[in-house]
Amino acid sequence: MRRIAIPTLVFLLLALSCSSGPDSGVQTAGEIPRADPAQVGLSQERLDRITGALQSDVDRGHLAGAIGVVARRGKIAYWETVGMADRENGRAMSDDTVFRIYSMTKPIVGVALMTLYEEGKFGLREPVKNYIPELGGLEVLDGGGTTKARREMTVQDLMRHTAGMGYGGGDTAADEKFRDLNVLGDNRSIDDFIQKLAQIPLKHHPGSAWEYSVSVDVQGRLIEVLSGQDLATFMDERIFGPLDMRDTGFTVPEEKKGRFVQMYAKTEDGEGIEPASADRSSGYYDYESKWFSGGGGLVSTTRDYLRFCQMLLNGGTLGGERILSRKTIELMTRDHVAGTRRASQVLSDGYGFGLDFAVHVDRAASGINGSLGEYNWGGLAGTNFWIDPTEEMIGLYMIQLLPPRFSNGQAQFKRLAYQAIAD
Repeated sequence: MRRIAIPTLVFLLLALSCSSGPDSGVQTAGEIPRADPAQVGLSQERLDRITGALQSDVDRGHLAGAIGVVARRGKIAYWETVGMADRENGRAMSDDTVFRIYSMTKPIVGVALMTLYEEGKFGLREPVKNYIPELGGLEVLDGGGTTKARREMTVQDLMRHTAGMGYGGGDTAADEKFRDLNVLGDNRSIDDFIQKLAQIPLKHHPGSAWEYSVSVDVQGRLIEVLSGQDLATFMDERIFGPLDMRDTGFTVPEEKKGRFVQMYAKTEDGEGIEPASADRSSGYYDYESKWFSGGGGLVSTTRDYLRFCQMLLNGGTLGGERILSRKTIELMTRDHVAGTRRASQVLSDGYGFGLDFAVHVDRAASGINGSLGEYNWGGLAGTNFWIDPTEEMIGLYMIQLLPPRFSNGQAQFKRLAYQAIAD
């Protein structure tokens, strides 16, 4: 079955969730343990405010269902599941529901790429053309024509969205050509995607502007070139297998389709939600293809993504498996774009950008009661995570709605999680 293209403009949007979480009894060996909130410095009474917010969204018809998780000091203090995974067919949201995570794919691919950095396979300041020659010597839009780029895009540019590319959602000649070539659709491999992308002029000189872009899909091709494996195989061997992310991948096998969440969209009048059409669901995830989108192609569960987050918070290790060093994670989660012009409005106020993560740099500008250095990202259909090294805290919010919410749910979730700190 042919894959339907991922939408060309993926925005950072998020939300929240609740009802009954994983059993609080005996944990399977290797699972992240649960704890009474007070044991990790959180207030149960204040955490219950999250549940109220999630349930209110479902009761008002703004969401079909949601899952919300707060972990601290290596333990799950809050896990609530509310509403339905498939409202029309009476299937409740469950702890093992499989979600389209869209752009929450990006941080995982970034981590995978940095495992090769740690093996000495590339340097961040190296030109991308050293490994993907088609992306060397590209022209840059200049008024009504093009001009030679002042410098080549680097791997660092790919990872911080300063490579000069976009997502095809604007009104420039580059955006128009992006759409004409259907850059993210009808590909049989990541290399097919690269061949199209190489025909499009850059929107900005590399390093001169921050614009959210397809650069993480390019990172996926870089992984293939450096490793000699296709992206899906590399991710299975380097990330999903070692972290026991058993339900994360680029496809949904037949035996897991009963757990795959229904995609919802706002009704035309904007007052409710309805099942999204197939094209808005952006893919069947059961195609025979080597086109693995590093920018938005993964599905995952709440459990699996929490394991990925806990590995990062632990400094690169989980369950005896080391994925990255602590120093590499520190490099990835510092601001790499301070003072850089922002050409797209995806980053929230008060946030900079590291290597495939947004990074909290200004509490006054963000209005968020969290810590500086907190890092995060979200997906097109409302999934979102954040990690706070100072408070040793993780937040994870899983919904499936296009656009994600009727209100600023991700910020609300974060505020309510932080106000539950009671130590």
